[in-house]
Amino acid sequence: MTNRWNPGHTAPVTLQLIGPQSWTEVPALLCYDATDPFAVRIAFGDIGDDSGVVDTDDGIAWLVSRELLQDGLDHPSGDGDVRVWPSASASDVLFLHLRAPSGEALFELSRAVVAGFLRQTEALVPSGSESGLLHLDDELHVLLSNGGADPSGR
Repeated sequence: MTNRWNPGHTAPVTLQLIGPQSWTEVPALLCYDATDPFAVRIAFGDIGDDSGVVDTDDGIAWLVSRELLQDGLDHPSGDGDVRVWPSASASDVLFLHLRAPSGEALFELSRAVVAGFLRQTEALVPSGSESGLLHLDDELHVLLSNGGADPSGR
């Protein structure tokens, strides 16, 4: 099954994977979809095609909080698997630390690119209005009705 995702806004970005003795350029795509208004997807690898549809089967994708990225532009943000913070010595440097059971990675990327991307997401869905786009009553009904199979839950 192909995991194809049609974003509301995307921005290409090059991350620098910081290794013990060298740095490696890692192409990625920042993706935002108003149907998942609290999240930003960071897709790594060969993930795009000419139609603008993102295919995450060919790469790795991380889902991170839009608010976490916004806060990380100005001060350390996040706890646990995803952390973001600005460089203390360079104005256009942002650090992104990702941790998974299989390992962890520290990236450096452009603060300006992330800030510009987040401004575009704000134009689609202003911060604070995300909940209005979610259909929580419908989702809750589906969950409580056993996925719609039997409204009595049996």
